[in-house]
Amino acid sequence: MYSALGKRGVVHRYSTLVIYKWIDVLHVEVIRYYQESVKGLKFGWLYNLSDRPLTFSSSYRMPGSAPANGEATWPKDVGVIALEIYFPSQYVDQAELEQFDGVSTGKYTVGLGQARMGFCSDREDINSLCLTVVQRLMERNGLSYDQVGRLEVGTETIIDKSKSVKTVVMQLFEESGNTDVEGIDTTNACYGGTAALFNAVNWVESSSWDGRYALAVAGDIAVYATGSARPTGGAGAIAMLVGPNAPLAFDRGLRGTHMQHAYDFYKPDMASEYPVVDGKLSIECYLSALDRCYSVYRNKIHAQWQREGVDKRFSLEDFGYMVFHSPYCKLVQKSLARLVLSDFLSHPRSNTETGPFSGLEAFREVKPEETYFNRDVEKAFMKASTEMFDQKTKASLLVSNQNGNMYTPSVYGCLASVIAQHTPQHLAGQRIGLFSYGSGFAATLYSLRVSQDATPGSGLDKLCASLCDLKARLDSRRKVSPAMFAENMQLREDTHHLAPYVPQGAVEELFPGTWHLTRVDEKHRREYSRRSLNDDLPLEAGLVNSTTATEQHIPSPVKKMPRLPASTAGPEAVTVSNGDH
Repeated sequence: MYSALGKRGVVHRYSTLVIYKWIDVLHVEVIRYYQESVKGLKFGWLYNLSDRPLTFSSSYRMPGSAPANGEATWPKDVGVIALEIYFPSQYVDQAELEQFDGVSTGKYTVGLGQARMGFCSDREDINSLCLTVVQRLMERNGLSYDQVGRLEVGTETIIDKSKSVKTVVMQLFEESGNTDVEGIDTTNACYGGTAALFNAVNWVESSSWDGRYALAVAGDIAVYATGSARPTGGAGAIAMLVGPNAPLAFDRGLRGTHMQHAYDFYKPDMASEYPVVDGKLSIECYLSALDRCYSVYRNKIHAQWQREGVDKRFSLEDFGYMVFHSPYCKLVQKSLARLVLSDFLSHPRSNTETGPFSGLEAFREVKPEETYFNRDVEKAFMKASTEMFDQKTKASLLVSNQNGNMYTPSVYGCLASVIAQHTPQHLAGQRIGLFSYGSGFAATLYSLRVSQDATPGSGLDKLCASLCDLKARLDSRRKVSPAMFAENMQLREDTHHLAPYVPQGAVEELFPGTWHLTRVDEKHRREYSRRSLNDDLPLEAGLVNSTTATEQHIPSPVKKMPRLPASTAGPEAVTVSNGDH
């Protein structure tokens, strides 16, 4: 601006229009600087100390406007490059829990659709879950911590009202010397993981991006007081590596969001892990948010198609797969039926004689907001959507059925389940719809496009290979009796926020490579250690040496990144703490 305004800061020889054009050329040059600096090039163009007038092209646009060539300045195909999932090494059988709780047979297994529920001993907390899943993702993908420029954690499991989980996870970065890592914790019930993922994607697509990966982490321990809600618990964590040229790319501009105030599920008691739940209201909020998000998404994709000259109506058939936040599996099945109802009502001339809407004419005039608990509507549309559920959603419920509700990671456990049970060739080119919901309430329905490249060694092939053992990992867990489960829940309740405290759970019962709590001192500072990866357990030990542990390449401002060895921790060799408050 020095040369444009003159040495005395007085505008001369320039009209207002020229100054605006100068501002716009600066905007274009900033983009060019970003593109060149990512490649490690010089940027001497920043310094223009002459008094010569700048020259302009008539094609320049004002800052903030779309570039003339559409998406030329956007990183291409930003999305999920790699995904890691962690769940506890123990579970309780839901059928046995029915008997232990004295409820009718099938109440949990049929009524809720749940088979097993994972849970943590007092050796694990939200910090240890996130430490474990992040380190596993980094090791399995052969990544250096220098390659991460943003890390954000979505969780509603709060053990400190000030210090974030993300800062605890930063101890994994210490050996690399990388402290230039943006992001912090994000909280709103089960929606926090989605907010963290959106923020990661937005960072990569922004002027703040420096060419490195982003990490979005979602983790929670879902526990309830004794009663009807307890079998809807679970625990786990997901870490997602975000960057350009991803095998699971975000559909740009296609998000339908709905946010509203409600006390359907909340945690006002800071001294307890347990939530306050209004079950009926929670279901109503979930389904109403689904209706509205789907409507907004449908309107946006129609507008996009119209701009592209595509003349068609969007429906659920346009999703190859549809996955949902899963508090329990039966609600997911009802949710898919809900979307079929929405499609039916949005097509005023839909055929009710044959096809998917056959026999549904009696429901033509129903109002969605009056049908949340209408058994006739629910039954009719669940029947009408049976085939679609089997094709598009059933496979997504593997983790939910076997491990329970993980809160923020729930919908991404469903995504992992889809990837784990299909080949790259089957997934290639599909559009996957995702519905994320968090009580209070916040919800978004959005979509990912799967890469067309399913060749051996492709990003999609590596992603599928990294999750192909998911069912075997679930089956490798240890079954615990309902009585021991109840004792564990009581122990967690009695020792919640207790200090000083030394956990009682057995370290040897954790999966190899799992981070765990070793002690809480008198100032509530937590210390952690990692169980060795070298134990004689072929399944988990094999994860580090998986064929997916190859470095993937995206633009980076650092030309050569140091590689971490596949295993850096000896038996109980690494200890970290959550530091001072």
